Amino acid sequence: MEFPPLDFDRVRTYPIRERPNKVHLDEIASAWKPGGAFAQFYDSLPRILVGNDFRAIVDATVAAVRNRRPVVVMMGAHTIKCGLNPIFLDLMKRGIVSAIAFNGAGAIHDFELAYIGETSEDVQRGLDDGSFGMIDETGRLMNQAMAAGVKQGLGAGRALGEAILTGKFRNRELSILHEGVVSKIPVTVHIAIGTDIIHQHPTTNGSVLGEASYLDFQKFAAVVAQLEGGVLFNIGSAVIMPELFLKALTVARNLGHKVDTLTTVTFDMIRQYRPTENVVRRPTHKGGHGYYIVGHHELLVPLWAAATLEQLQSK
Repeated sequence: MEFPPLDFDRVRTYPIRERPNKVHLDEIASAWKPGGAFAQFYDSLPRILVGNDFRAIVDATVAAVRNRRPVVVMMGAHTIKCGLNPIFLDLMKRGIVSAIAFNGAGAIHDFELAYIGETSEDVQRGLDDGSFGMIDETGRLMNQAMAAGVKQGLGAGRALGEAILTGKFRNRELSILHEGVVSKIPVTVHIAIGTDIIHQHPTTNGSVLGEASYLDFQKFAAVVAQLEGGVLFNIGSAVIMPELFLKALTVARNLGHKVDTLTTVTFDMIRQYRPTENVVRRPTHKGGHGYYIVGHHELLVPLWAAATLEQLQSK
């Protein structure tokens, strides 16, 4: 089989002025000038690809706040371990974040921060000698709080927040659970039984965990039912929060609530299936927009919060 040479002299070209381009001068970044303000830094970012997505997320957040629509944050435990509680607490106090939902591990880290001002043990060390997760106080106090809360018809998040409010927690001002009670903002905890260290504790009662978490699922569904025109964030949860949101949204629509146009956002360190489908794509099929930005929480969340505050102040 032969391959005769091509005649490159016959290749057709056309003028560059006739070509549509994706990058324009007014979209590229501006060099940073030391000593400038954050608003100037934000304006200096390129208006290309994720630069546009990030601006759209900030604009949607600002619009939701101004229109009195919910801004809801779902998150995994890593956001708390990254030291981001002060950011979320500030947004709660300012009335920007309307509700927060996290998994059982998130509740543990938040609870321990309030109790001792520290959290997150060395898993490998504890796993090797069988001591991983076997701390007495965390399991005992959290299990007691949820058992007492269930008797009053309280979900896990409210029960834990009340325990922090009334107990000897010297760092309660660091707690999202506590702030939820103080600011009357729903903070819900969604437990996968057997996945958290307090489930190893001898005081654990499976029926309490189930009831406390189910009450919070009902509360979260009520939040989602009001999400028309709002914004929902999923920050660092690969499975539990995306699945929770999909079921809560189904319940809301099944009961006749209009949740057709909303903005959904996932911030995570890698792109994953359930956040893509259950947060970004499927819920916005009827209307709205979904965004997925890959990056570290300890950078993305403060940038989003700061940009939102600046935009709320400037317009």
